[in-house]
Amino acid sequence: MTNETTPAPNFIRNQVREEIEGGQVTKIVTRFPPEPNGFLHIGHAKSICLNFGLAEQMGGDCHLRFDDTNPAKEEQAYIDAIKEDVSWLGFEWAGPVRFASDYFDQLYAWAQHLIREGKAYVDDLSPDEIREYRGTLTEPGTPSPYRERNAEENLDLLARMREGEFGESEKVLRAKIDMASPNINLRDPILYRIRHATHHQTGDKWKIYPSYDFTHGQSDALEGVTHSICTLEFEDHRPLYEWFLDNLPVPCKPRQIEFSRLNLNYTLTSKRKLKLLVDQGIVDGWDDPRMPTVSGMRRRGYTPASIRKFCDMIGVTRADGGLVDIAMLTHAIRSDLEDSAPRSMCVLKPLKVVLTNVPEGHEEVYDVPGHPARDDMPVRRVPFTRELYIDRDDFMEEPPKKFFRLAPGKEVRLRNSYVIRCDDVIKDESGEITALHCSVDFDTLGKNPEGRKVKGVIHWVSAVHGVPLEVRLYDNLFLEEQPDKDKDADFLEHLNPESLTVCQAIGEPSLAHATPESRFQFERVGYFCADRHASTPEHLVFNRTVGLKDTWAKIKQKG
Repeated sequence: MTNETTPAPNFIRNQVREEIEGGQVTKIVTRFPPEPNGFLHIGHAKSICLNFGLAEQMGGDCHLRFDDTNPAKEEQAYIDAIKEDVSWLGFEWAGPVRFASDYFDQLYAWAQHLIREGKAYVDDLSPDEIREYRGTLTEPGTPSPYRERNAEENLDLLARMREGEFGESEKVLRAKIDMASPNINLRDPILYRIRHATHHQTGDKWKIYPSYDFTHGQSDALEGVTHSICTLEFEDHRPLYEWFLDNLPVPCKPRQIEFSRLNLNYTLTSKRKLKLLVDQGIVDGWDDPRMPTVSGMRRRGYTPASIRKFCDMIGVTRADGGLVDIAMLTHAIRSDLEDSAPRSMCVLKPLKVVLTNVPEGHEEVYDVPGHPARDDMPVRRVPFTRELYIDRDDFMEEPPKKFFRLAPGKEVRLRNSYVIRCDDVIKDESGEITALHCSVDFDTLGKNPEGRKVKGVIHWVSAVHGVPLEVRLYDNLFLEEQPDKDKDADFLEHLNPESLTVCQAIGEPSLAHATPESRFQFERVGYFCADRHASTPEHLVFNRTVGLKDTWAKIKQKG
């Protein structure tokens, strides 16, 4: 496993550097071409970091181009969200935002060119018949009976398709390549389909829309892209990508390079399945903090730097099929927040403590560092009063031997304050503990008590000055390491019923001024982020980003 001192593998960066040094390429131009039919997820983040990162490192350009060839599934909201995600990750695209639809007129002209060259034809076969005629991996396809239509008839039919004369499945335009090719993608692939749908960029101008395969390479060529970088599932499409470039009068010929996609355990990255989670209300939208979307991770408290660091850690290879441990992702954000997040105290499950030897109205205020290792962060002013809240998990009435927190007759230190002893446990009529009566050893502020060891330190909040918080504890959305591994099973069967727990908590006064997306370490608890949508000064909502325990760091040390 790669550690943080060893550069992660990136074979594409090495190849591009060699091409630039060898003079084959003067300036690298890459592109990130998402479909605007959903929100970007962590797999897209890897591609973003690769394409934009290469351009940054090599002094080139990276274009943002939307592959908007299927208006039935596309929305402006997705376009806006994708632009925001790319910018939030810290990248800038070269020139204006581009759309495949910008090139629809040129693509149509090139379709006509292929027809005139005898390399494309209009087919009347139904979708089912086209699949049947295509053959199998072991058997060649069968030519369509319409394959030998003459160019004049094909041009006329294509024009009538464009005008909307035919129904959606009545006709398609296909390339005429090789129905016996061992690569099924070359068995007369579809270039245009009829779709009676209004397009978000072109309105009702078009009744036919080009396929991804026909659009992608030519769009790259029109933009002067030098390297078309995509995931390994497009490796079998590369011969088709190159066939179009070889058979059309394109201004340049980009090179396609494939890399392995990101497979993260306990995570889904299928946009179709993520959309199902949203549509069925299983999650609270595309940016639910349990979602692996960039916007969901942002809302949960991940930083752009942590996501970029994670993508760098996993590297870029052609080795496919392996699962990346989600602990690597949590390690990246934890190590980032360890250095950057100010500290605060928050009690998730409040239990009242009355300090019986502290006078009514007594108050002390401690100046506590905002971060133990940084002098540039503001000092927190933490009030100490007669009544406090501690976490219920920090008290046990009958503790085991190695329980170093609070128990009847036992002592514990309040963080940044005194040592206290539990003298009495107050219960209601049902036997539920409602409060603890404790006493303070006033000779222990900033020093250890005389003649005895106090091993435990717990966090606390003043009952008088504490700030009410809604705290949302997020966990993995799925219990199964590969939720959709079994194609015959419903991935929803693996949902984690405890992926979200909500606490009505009490935080120290400094949290009252938390702005949306501000991040904190709640001492002894974890890292939290003020919800960018739900948190207001009147109703503070914090999302748990990650706990304090770093399992991947331990694995890395062993490895």
